[in-house]
Amino acid sequence: MNKTIFVALAVLAIAGLLWLSFSKMKKKEELPAVIFTKDAPAPIGPYAQATARGNALFVSGQIAIDPATGNMDTATMQQEVTRVMKNITAILAAASLKTTDVVRTTIYMTDLKQFGTVNEIYAKSFPPGSPYPARETVQVAALPKGAHVEISVMAVKN
Repeated sequence: MNKTIFVALAVLAIAGLLWLSFSKMKKKEELPAVIFTKDAPAPIGPYAQATARGNALFVSGQIAIDPATGNMDTATMQQEVTRVMKNITAILAAASLKTTDVVRTTIYMTDLKQFGTVNEIYAKSFPPGSPYPARETVQVAALPKGAHVEISVMAVKN
């Protein structure tokens, strides 16, 4: 009987040591998932439309490129911002997210005198009564392809 208890204790001790050694092993970090949809313009440089890590999505800055034609939609500021938000919404949808999941935005503009127009269209992109994300808006000297506005967002899946 003593031999049986000794063997059982030895097996438990070995199992415990194995568990400790495996539980302390560093887990490999998962690489971010790359999000791509044909419903938004393909990147014009070495970047992804968006990357996801865990439940967070990081959407690259979007300009008013129409994904169907590849042309810029800059006839008016209203059209430009509307196209940018459509592109963002398409990328969010590709990651199974909505604008209500957006927690932060950054807006780059070449002329802050257009802030009211940008703000009006931007606000319409979120459902009435939903909380707006945190945001900063900055004026820059120039944007890619002659764009007047570029918007990037971060979203978190609840």
